Amino acid sequence: MNLPDRQQLLQIYGEAGKSRERFAHLAEQFAAIYPHRQAEYFSAPGRTELIGNHTDHQGGKVLAASIHLDTIGAACPNGTRFVRITSEGYETQIVADLSDLQKDRMNPGTQGLVAGMLEGVQKAGFQVQGFDAYVSTNVIPAAGVSSSASFEMLICAMINYFFNHQKMTVTDYARIGQYAENTYWQKASGMMDQMACASGGVVLLDFSDRMCPRYEKTDAPFEAMGYQLVIVNTGKGHANLSDAYSAIPAEMKEAAAAMGAERLQEADPKQLLKKCRNIKNDRAVLRALHFFQENTRVEQAAEALRSKDLNAFAELLRQSGQSSWELLQNCYDVRNVREQKVTLALALTELFLKKTGAGACRVHGGGFAGVILCMLPQTETECYAQFISEYVGENQVYPLKIRKLGAIHIPEC
Repeated sequence: MNLPDRQQLLQIYGEAGKSRERFAHLAEQFAAIYPHRQAEYFSAPGRTELIGNHTDHQGGKVLAASIHLDTIGAACPNGTRFVRITSEGYETQIVADLSDLQKDRMNPGTQGLVAGMLEGVQKAGFQVQGFDAYVSTNVIPAAGVSSSASFEMLICAMINYFFNHQKMTVTDYARIGQYAENTYWQKASGMMDQMACASGGVVLLDFSDRMCPRYEKTDAPFEAMGYQLVIVNTGKGHANLSDAYSAIPAEMKEAAAAMGAERLQEADPKQLLKKCRNIKNDRAVLRALHFFQENTRVEQAAEALRSKDLNAFAELLRQSGQSSWELLQNCYDVRNVREQKVTLALALTELFLKKTGAGACRVHGGGFAGVILCMLPQTETECYAQFISEYVGENQVYPLKIRKLGAIHIPEC
């Protein structure tokens, strides 16, 4: 089988050695499982949420970015009504019957996710037929860098290339992923993860328009100005936290309803202070306060990146983390207060950053478990990795690179 073009790999990964080896392994596995002489190649990145913690589902704004960790796939149409996907490391192959997708509704696993996406594609007015795929990923699972959204956007890229003449947009991709999670997983997800994985680069996302979220690309001057983004896997995954996640949009909507709105973006923040005594759930008020302040920080952070003022950006990142910790309260699960991996990692990181005199940290993604995000001088990255590894273990520290390209088809050589 042919392999992806070296120049394309250089553009995506900044190198064409190790990445080409990954795709060579992908091609070998695909050929061993499926009866196709050729395959097409695809890639979709994971994402980092810079600022805008739990704002998307309330019509707010988020500053996010695609990262170098990605999900890759080799695929080919099979001329049937069946979609067959083999994921590296999983023994069970996903087989979805396009004639009977409903049977997988309420399946909490990848089988249900794929069925929901296929139905979402059709409901969005696009075409899909049977295809075979082999998928591999180095996106950290269950750790807040959107391994599921990366997978979803990869499948969308395949369907777009094979059956829709590349007419599907980033927003179409995101809606399809959201539909699958909302309808088949019963997960109250927004579209932030999908938009960030699909678009590429640093993007300012605006979810005020329910039907058509807006996104604007901006610069990412971190490495050029001597800073490094790092995520740290704290050692606890996101399993069994659905109730904690669902409570955040529910309580924010509770506060919005007290102000006569459905979502907080549609409410006047001045009304919150007038109505807060009528809201019996104090945490709902605190989470609403977080939303209004965080939304403003997102705009300020985007401007700081445009003007290459990374000191201002770091301060906004610090404020965002403090707000998530104190107001949003998504750094640990209140049902198990003795286990606070995220909170502990943040506290230890802040001790380190005080010595450097520069940088900031915050909870990353949905929270309660998973990873934290740290921004620090590149000269301190190795020291920080050694320091925090003593508490979270080796191989749990991931320096990030911002990836300019989102979910894509990669031409062959």
